[in-house]
Amino acid sequence: MTIRLRIKEILDEKGKTNYWLSQRLGMCYRNYHNIVTNQTSSIRFDTMERLCEILEVPVSELFEQINDDIIKDEDK
Repeated sequence: MTIRLRIKEILDEKGKTNYWLSQRLGMCYRNYHNIVTNQTSSIRFDTMERLCEILEVPVSELFEQINDDIIKDEDK
């Protein structure tokens, strides 16, 4: 199983943009981009808390588990 952040999906559901969220988070673009594109191996608790507050979602909605077989199939 792989755990990934659902930030892009949540933004789409709420009709918000990456720019909107990045401005509210106030973090450098590189770190923001790595988080949103799931290219990070860790995320700080305070960042998760801010994401939850800004996106108005519980922490459980930020994450999803993906079967690794699905990921391998997508790479083909």
